Order: sequence, then C-alpha cells, then structure tokens
Amino acid sequence: MLWLLLALLVLLRVRPCPCRGDPASSPAVTARLAAKWPATPLLLEASEFIAEDGNEKFWQFLETVRELTIYKQGDTEYSYYNLILKKAGQFLSNFQINLLKFALSIRAYSPTVQMFQQIAADEPPPEGCGAFVVIHEKHTCKPNEIKKLLKKANKRPRPYLFKGDHKYPTLKEDGPIVVLYAEMGTRDFVKFHKILSEKAQKEEIVYVLRHYIQKPRSRKMYLSGYGVELAIKSTEYKAVDDTQVKGRLDHRM
Repeated sequence: MLWLLLALLVLLRVRPCPCRGDPASSPAVTARLAAKWPATPLLLEASEFIAEDGNEKFWQFLETVRELTIYKQGDTEYSYYNLILKKAGQFLSNFQINLLKFALSIRAYSPTVQMFQQIAADEPPPEGCGAFVVIHEKHTCKPNEIKKLLKKANKRPRPYLFKGDHKYPTLKEDGPIVVLYAEMGTRDFVKFHKILSEKAQKEEIVYVLRHYIQKPRSRKMYLSGYGVELAIKSTEYKAVDDTQVKGRLDHRM
C-alpha cells in the first residue's frame, strides 16, 4: 500500500493556479480519461486492496461479504459503499480505511479486477453461467459436476497460476487445482464457494478464486485522479507582403 500513500501525497500537493488579471495565465482545460473497460464493482476492488495486506485477510473478508451483493437490491450506491467500508473495517485500521476510501475514489484496483475478467474471457466462460470452475482444462457451471471432473484431473495438464491469484490458505499444494471464476457477493459464487472451501479444508484440492463478472456494467470506467494538463499558448501571426521584404533585401545587397 506504500505506492498508494505516495500517490495520495502527490495528489494533495499544492500547485499554483492561474489567477484573474495575470497576463501569463491561460484558460484551464479539464479532461477526463475513460478506460477501455466498463466500471468494475467496488466490492471486488476493496477485496484487492485487502489482499495486499495478506492472503488470509482476503479470505476472511470474503467470508463476511460472500452474499453482500444480494442485499444491494433496493439500496443506494452510497449505502452499499458504506456497507463495504463497514465490512472492511473489521480487518483494517482507521488509517487503512482512509487509504481504502482514496483507492476506491480513484479506482486504483479496477485494472486488477479487469485483468481477472480478461483471463476469464480467454477460457472462455460457458454460455449463460454466472460462475464456473475450471478443473485441469475441464469447465462446468454446475456444482454437482465437480466431483466427476476431479476423478481424473491429475491425468490432465495442471493450469498455470499467476502471481496475483487468490489461493485458499491450506498446506496442500500438489492436489488437483480448481479455479473458480465468480463475482463474490452473488448467489452463484456462494454455491461454488461452499463446496470448494470445504474440499480445500480437507486438503482434497487447491482452491483458486479469480474475479468474473457475467454481466459487466454499461457505465464507463473513468480513471479519477489521473490528471491531464494542456498548456495552450496564444500565438499571433501578422500578414507580411513578401514582395516588399524581397525588395528590401535586394536593396541591401
């Protein structure tokens, strides 16, 4: 989180502003940067913030919010935002909560969430599935098929795990790897998580979670906090009769 603190200090740095009556000042131009991906859920961004403080904290936070999106219906965005902060407050200090607010305001972890979304798109996801698992190259969005796919999993190639993957904290590392693509806080997520976490605790599998949003928002993702400054200089051009200039030059020669 050190980089986030440094970014906060930079953004809070006092900069001189153009003042009225100052001939050197120029009109201000404000620009907004829109990302190429849609807006990502704040809950997932908050989980990535907490993950930087430790893998165990990530999974503890996940347990407290695993059905949080269900309660979002009929609630305002601001109330839902405050609920996320309240849940995160169980694992973060007051100072870290302030950093989390800042991170959410500038959408600092949105690229991380989108990275997982892109990985999921490359699988690709089974059609019409709100969540799905990949067990050594075999896909399913039906929890009752997990047991069947695990039987011969070790005879199939093991998946590649990324550095930022969220691996359920167990000691077993050589079991079949089950990658869950789901959006935490949803019913589809809960169905899979209950089964997979129990199997991971029994050390039957290696359980990995990657963010996946079945229906991304249509709203654009604006990268707040990224400043763009345009310096516009006023330049005056004077019309000159080049025939007269040429005449003067010939006279001097």
